[in-house]
Amino acid sequence: MQTTVEETDKHKVRLTIEVPPDEFGKDLDRAYRKVARQVKIPGFRKGKVPRQVIDAQIGRDAVLGEFLEDSVPTYYRDAMRENDLAPIAQPDIDLQQVEEGKPFVFTATVEVRPRLRFEDADYKGIELDRPTTEVTDQDVDEMIDSLRERFAELEPVARPAHANDYVVMDIRASVHGQDVADATRQDYLYEVGSGEFGPKLDAELEGKRAGEILKVNDVLPERFGDDAGREVSLQVLVKDVRAKKLPAADDEFAKTASEFDTLKELRAELAEQIAQSKDRAADGIIRDAALDALIERTRVDLPESLVDEETGHRVSHARERAERAGTTLDQLLASQGFDELRFRADARQHAERAIIADLVLEAIARAEDIQVTPEELAREITGLAAALGREPKEVAKTLENSGQIASLAGDIIRSKALDILIEHANIRLKEDGIPSDASNEPSSEPEQDKRETP
Repeated sequence: MQTTVEETDKHKVRLTIEVPPDEFGKDLDRAYRKVARQVKIPGFRKGKVPRQVIDAQIGRDAVLGEFLEDSVPTYYRDAMRENDLAPIAQPDIDLQQVEEGKPFVFTATVEVRPRLRFEDADYKGIELDRPTTEVTDQDVDEMIDSLRERFAELEPVARPAHANDYVVMDIRASVHGQDVADATRQDYLYEVGSGEFGPKLDAELEGKRAGEILKVNDVLPERFGDDAGREVSLQVLVKDVRAKKLPAADDEFAKTASEFDTLKELRAELAEQIAQSKDRAADGIIRDAALDALIERTRVDLPESLVDEETGHRVSHARERAERAGTTLDQLLASQGFDELRFRADARQHAERAIIADLVLEAIARAEDIQVTPEELAREITGLAAALGREPKEVAKTLENSGQIASLAGDIIRSKALDILIEHANIRLKEDGIPSDASNEPSSEPEQDKRETP
């Protein structure tokens, strides 16, 4: 198959694809056989209808329709792959020559993703600052205190309630005298300051003693599902005030909270965990910083349709996540002080960055001739299957059938390209460290289009 590529407009190309007569003939024969299996013509067995009878009784246009539906997309995909082009939209197909015994010729005009090319100087030697990962005594103390919180006991106190205390209370939520069942509780153990029933209740509870009654009006938060957003009257009887009693940080606590016999051993283990966590967080910071630096120095004119599609994809996912959380995107945005216009503008900005991130990493992958091995694909699929609680073969089949296997391979290639970017960067150790609590560490993967898992 021969292909020529002509740029017809910005981000748009026209491919002229010529299929040899023998290949064209085989595929056209397959289309005739498919039609023969679908029709019933008196005097002929199903599937054995001669071509000339099909042309006379059914019409050659029906056969050409099957041929165009089955074979042309394959020719088109092969041509795009041979020329390393990535389409943005569906192509406009124009048949040029459809005669048996001659090459089959057609053109495909389509908008494509931009292609970037990098020389070594463009992506090697980026200057980066890596935060220190030194573990301090304060870091370990905070982890010990966090463990002590988990093993804390609640004891009654005679004083008024403070933030982070607990109260045992009867609470009645009502609207015009009618109880709201999901927000009405008896002998409910409640943490002051948790905001479970809204901020006004917490403000009123502080300073209250056992036996006191209070009443506030507030709007129920999102966690109340169908009742969220309703203004209710909350009437509360404080029945008991309890404070946390933390265990002493000693060897006995170490035995209770861990597999170690002494506090010294526990502290050593926690220091190691914190060091590993900080190291992962620093890796994530470096990866994000490297990609940011490369994006900043890259100038590319993005097709509007590509940005529109990515923006729409992100908005749709945000809407789906909100619905899974039992709310709507509009309600979620309102609770965060956003409106849809501002949200879409923000989504568009992130979409542009994600597209450029993909383009620069793909350019590095081409420059370094990065490939994906079957073992790497199998490893990713196995990890994905484990996360989903499914068999790897089942997940692999789903990915293959949905066409997502190529997307997964692309993610692996871009991740390997980012590894190379880091490998060739000039990394300096920064004096400022990172917090010991690295649970909210930045993503160590490049910002790419996030697809739904199968």
